This record gives sequence, structure tokens and C-alpha cells, in this order.
Amino acid sequence: MPTIKEILQTMDYGPAPESTKEAQAWLDQHGRRFGLFIDNAWTEALDTFGSFNPADGNELAQVTQATSDDVNRAVEAARRAQPLWVAMGGHGRAKILYAIARLLQKHSRLFAVLETLDNGKTIRETRDADLPLAARHFYHHAGWAQLQSEEFADYRAVGVVGQIVPWNFPLLMLAWKIAPALAAGNTIVFKPAEFTSLSALLFAEICQQAGVPAGVVNIVTGDGRVGEAIVNHPGIDKLAFTGSTEVGRIIRKATAGTGKKLSLELGGKSPFIVFEDADLDAAVEGLVDSIWFNQGQVCCAGSRLLVQESVYPRFIAKVKARMQNLRVGSPLDKSNDIGALVDPVQQQRITGLVESARAEGCEIWQPSCDMPVAGSWYLPTLITGASTSAAVAQTEIFGPVLVAMSFRTPGEAVQLANNTVYGLAACVWTESISLALDVAPAIKAGVVWINTANQFDAACGFGGYKESGFGREGGKEGMYEYLTPLAEDRRPAAPLAPEKGKLKPVEEGVPFAVDRTAKLYIGGKQARPDGAYSRAIHGANGQFIADIGEGNRKDIRNAVEAAHKAAGWSKATAHNRAQVLYYIAENLAVRADEFASRIAQQTGAKNAAAEVQASIERLFYWAAWADKYDGLAHQPPMHGITVALNEPVGVIGIVCPNENPLLGFISLVAPALALGNRVIAVPSEAHPLSALDLYQVLDTSDLPGGALNIVTGSSDELARTLASHFDVDAVWRHDGSAEGCAEVERLSSESLKRTWTGGAKGRDWFDAKQACGKTVLQHASQVKNVWIPYGV
Repeated sequence: MPTIKEILQTMDYGPAPESTKEAQAWLDQHGRRFGLFIDNAWTEALDTFGSFNPADGNELAQVTQATSDDVNRAVEAARRAQPLWVAMGGHGRAKILYAIARLLQKHSRLFAVLETLDNGKTIRETRDADLPLAARHFYHHAGWAQLQSEEFADYRAVGVVGQIVPWNFPLLMLAWKIAPALAAGNTIVFKPAEFTSLSALLFAEICQQAGVPAGVVNIVTGDGRVGEAIVNHPGIDKLAFTGSTEVGRIIRKATAGTGKKLSLELGGKSPFIVFEDADLDAAVEGLVDSIWFNQGQVCCAGSRLLVQESVYPRFIAKVKARMQNLRVGSPLDKSNDIGALVDPVQQQRITGLVESARAEGCEIWQPSCDMPVAGSWYLPTLITGASTSAAVAQTEIFGPVLVAMSFRTPGEAVQLANNTVYGLAACVWTESISLALDVAPAIKAGVVWINTANQFDAACGFGGYKESGFGREGGKEGMYEYLTPLAEDRRPAAPLAPEKGKLKPVEEGVPFAVDRTAKLYIGGKQARPDGAYSRAIHGANGQFIADIGEGNRKDIRNAVEAAHKAAGWSKATAHNRAQVLYYIAENLAVRADEFASRIAQQTGAKNAAAEVQASIERLFYWAAWADKYDGLAHQPPMHGITVALNEPVGVIGIVCPNENPLLGFISLVAPALALGNRVIAVPSEAHPLSALDLYQVLDTSDLPGGALNIVTGSSDELARTLASHFDVDAVWRHDGSAEGCAEVERLSSESLKRTWTGGAKGRDWFDAKQACGKTVLQHASQVKNVWIPYGV
């Protein structure tokens, strides 16, 4: 008689197919042809293309290819509807969002099956992950709509929002984007992925049932031409895009100078770090969820496995054993783990990358199992022996492919984890909470999961660093993406000219008798410009004041190097940074008369003394915020907490305004320093001496060398260099140059650095509403969400 162990070894899952009857009936009800959903009505399905089941290649339906005219009609409908949607008030919008959430739950089985048919992911994932979380987003954001007048009193809706999503999470991405946009009072033109449009079209019917007013949600289907029409439409106020980094760059370039608000959630190459003290069996299960969830077609998939050397062989053996038990087959079978890839094109791309690794001498390991003949499939794959620079170690494969390598020390683990252009997510597995919380902040990623993987919740922001994009989805930070500060509407149409005081006559004589050339300030020291060029600065009355150095590309390079060497400023306590800013204010106050005289001399301003006093107060203001801009502790449905940390962006290049040369400089540089950023500042091109006079103030205020670097010269040339520099993490430009701001945004697309530009409009630097507040703090920081489970 066989033993219980032998019986268990021979047991296997039987087939558990999910019925498609309800989904097929819905498709048949529409004649398997779908038009566009514009202004609460369906258009006729004219020019169409097929939507196919990736698991067998069979056509599910014909979907309309929208035209630019269709996009224009959708934008016009959204524009007409937006004031009425705002006028409904937070409670009115909350009721409708709540109704959508309830309807998603009511029709969850239909949505789950339709999503699996159209996408190829397993029914367990659509049923147990995608649908509950999609409904959760509408519930959560119904709450934000209700609380908007209280929590976002100083903000308004952006207006008409264009949203473009990929094919890997069709309904969930829709919920991530549409729920906060509607809650904030925006109206929407939404484009689902070409491969997976059906759940978005079913959602349009849900909007009708929930009472969403006409024009508030418009859904236009089609290929990349439709996305391009949305991106380039002048009637779109904000764009939210999730997709590849390559397309994200194109969108950043296309929107440069348009004033459109932009959020990009792009690619990833996320590290999955296993330390020697980790629960290895739990880590293996986490790895399965991280890389083979949705066939690895996940932007935050843990596709780079980093294992401590001492346990590497044992862990790899466990991974292979677990891979051998993964079930590959019909995604509608509830007992299967791996479904189909979305399209043969994706299958071919993955195959090409894996074969390139094989050609480089890597070991390619796959479990021995049968795959369906029809459809798009790829076995879970483990690659070992790849170098850190190999294509499979650096490129987002977007498939069920895992690349493994070892490390010796925590420092090396962090170094390997950050050895990528991406920065979306990471996993850290260790039984030492001290080690976990030491490593998590050191990883350059927007989300870090500790002893868990692929956890998401509407209350917790999601988004990346570096070339994984910028902006957040979910949480309060996600709501800000769809809001505009009311103070922006009060900004002057052009930079404000100072009210002139009485000017002194020009003195005769030889102006260059004494060398009065002000140097650059790099690494805490005065430095001569690389090019040895200088420019004469004259006062408001035409009198020569001094020469200043003309900085160039090499001076910016030196300043960036100095800023990176000053990384200790970012690690300093917030209290320490606050003290330094207070010291700067104190030392500036001692020399207030001197600085006021210099401002009057340069600009002829009548209120020079007031500008100095406002600068001192502004330093106190940002010093006050330095140790008070705390993060949040969220309590998601997971048994644990999610800590949202406000981290510095890194190295920020700041091009300062010409008006109010001291106050404008302080108003931009001080908040960046307060939150731990290092700065390369380009002072007012016309009136730079107020910033240059700060050298001695900085030297006597304990500001570490390199934390603030000042390079004078052409704003256009220096901004161009900063925007193109791959070791600069953000560029701010507020000198009133429309073309200069547009150029910064265009050039930033190569590294996808963050930008904050003022365009041609001015800013009243004396007005705290326009120059202070949480909006500035948000530009000076980025949110990292660290998930910390209890009891595991």
C-alpha cells in the first residue's frame, strides 16, 4: 500500500476551467463590433481592427480605429462637460465614483473573464487581484472627492485630461487613472491599449449605468496614432501615460513648452534582493509573485535576482524546483499559474533577448513542461552567468525571464540594485529589520517591498525615479497629479518690473582701472570660469559695477561633480539643514543694508530693503519646513504598514529669475536645500551680483562645500547644459523665457529628469501663495513608498 507521502507526490491539480458564457454573450450582444464612446454615446463602428485572444489566436471582436477628428470631438465633449462636473461638487462626484465601484463589484466576474480572454493573464489574477483593486481605487477616490474642499482647498481641477495606458493591466490601469482624475473634477479622454480595449469599452457601459454625465468620460480606441493625436491636442490640459520609456521620451518632447501637466509611469528593471538571513522559502514564493505574475509583463517585475553569495547555490536550487511546479496553460483554468503573452510580437521580442544571452555564454534554464500549440506562450526562464552590462541585465524584457547574480555585502547589493537607468521598484528579503530599513532608503526606486512583493493599494502612491518616469498614482500624492494650485492662476502674464527709485548719475572715469571680477562658486570655493571670459555688469543708471565670470559647459560639469561629492548634505538630519538655513538668514540680516544697496544699484528698485527683508523671512520659512515635511504611514489592507518617505530629488539645476535677483534666488534655492537636495544655481543673468555677494554669507553659515554651487553666465547656454546632463536629476527654470523653458523640457527627455518651469509668465516673489507652500515642497522631493508587513 502506498504511503501518504507517495500519494501526495502523485496528486495534481485537476482542470478547473472558468466559463466564458457571460463574456461571450456580452460580445455577441454588441455584434462583436464596437464603436467609440464619446459624449455618452456610441459611434458607428466603421474602420475597425481585430482584438484577439492571446491564448488561442481567435478573434474576439472588431474595435474601431479612431481618427484625429474623433479625438477632437472627444476633447470638445470633455471641455463642455468639465465646468458642470466641477459644479456638481465633491459630494456629487463622490456618489458617482461610489456607484462605479459598486457596479465593478457587481459585474466582477464578467470583467475578470473578459480581461483574461483579451489579455491572456490567468483568471486567478484578474479575479483575485485586478478587479478588487480596481474597485478599491474608485471607493478610495470617492472619499477624496468628498474631502476635496477641505483637503485641497487651495487647488482646482486641471481641466481636460488625456490618459493612455498599456495592455498589461487594462482595467486596473484605467482605474488608477480615471478614479483620481474624476475625483478632482477633471474630464477625460481615455485611450486603452490597441491589444486590450474590451474591458475599457465594458467600463463605458458602467459609466452610463452609474450616471456619469455626458462628456465626462470619453473612450477612444486605436493604435499609436490615436495616442499621438491626444498628446498633441491643444485642448488637453494634462497627460497621464503608462508605457515604455521610449514612448515616454517622445511624449516629453512633444509636450515641451505647451504648459501641459505631465505624469509618466514607465519601464523598470527591478532588483529582488535576498540576504543570507532571509526566509528562503518565503522569498522563493515572493519571487514567483514578483517575476512570473502576469507572465512577467509587469513594469515593476523583480526581473533581477540578487542573492547573497553564501546562500546563492541553495536559493537557485529552490527557485528551479519551484519553477518546475509552475503550471503553464489555459489562462481560464483556475489551477494554472502562467498564461499567454499578449501577442506574438511580444513573444518574438522575448525570444530574441534570451537568445542573445545564450550567445553570450549565459546558462538558460527552463522547466520541462508542455505548452499549448496555438497562441503566444513562453516558459518561465532563469538566466545565470550574465554580466552586469549584459542586455538581459539592463533591458526591460517584459516577460517571464529572470536574471540571477550574486553579491557579497549589503553595500554591493545596493550598488548592483542601482546599476540601472530605471528606478521603479525593488524587493528586499531579510529577517533583520535593521538591515531592511538601512537598505531600502539607499535603493533608488519609488517603491520598496520588504519581505513581500507586488503589493498595491489605492492609498499608497506608486511611481518611479530616473528613467522609470515621474509622478505618482494612488494616495494623496496621486491626487495632486490631477490638481493645479489656485495661485498659478494669479501669476502675472510676464515678469514684474521693479518700481524704480531715484537713480544716481553715471560717474565719469576709467571703469576698468581696478579688477572687480566676481568668480563662480563651486565646491564651497570661489573659482575662475573655465573659459576665462567675463562680462561687464552695469547698474540701472548705466554705471559699471563689476565684471562677472561667464560659466560654460565645463564649469557646469565641475559644479555637478562637486554636488555629487556633497551627498552628505542629503544624509544630514533635517534639524541640521534647518540650522544652516537659519544661519544663512542670520548672516544675511547682518549685512542687510549692503545687500539692499546692491539690489538698488543693479535694478534701480525702490523697495530693495523690502526685498532683503523678504529674503530673510523666506529663509526662515524654508528652514521651518526642513524638519516638518514628514512622510506618512499608510495602513493598506495588507497586514502591515506602508511608509511614504519624502526624499530629496538629488542634484537640481536652478535657473533663477531676473526680477527680484535676491528674493527670486532665495525662493528657489532655499526649499531645494531644505529638503536635502544639492543645487547648481544660475543667478539672474541681468542682475547676478546679489547672488554672488552671498559667497561670504554661505562660507560663514556652515553650508558644506558643494551643497550649493553658483555658476553665472548665459541662462540659455547653462540651462541647456544642465538639462542635457545625465547626472542632474531635475531642472527648474523661472526666468520668463518661454523658449528657454520649452528647451529645458525637450532636452530633459533623454534622461527623463524632472522639470519645473515657469514659461513666459512671471511670478510675484513677494506673494507667499505664488512662491511658497506645498507645491514647491513637492517639486523639491520625491515620494518613496516602503511596504513593511507585520509578522513575516
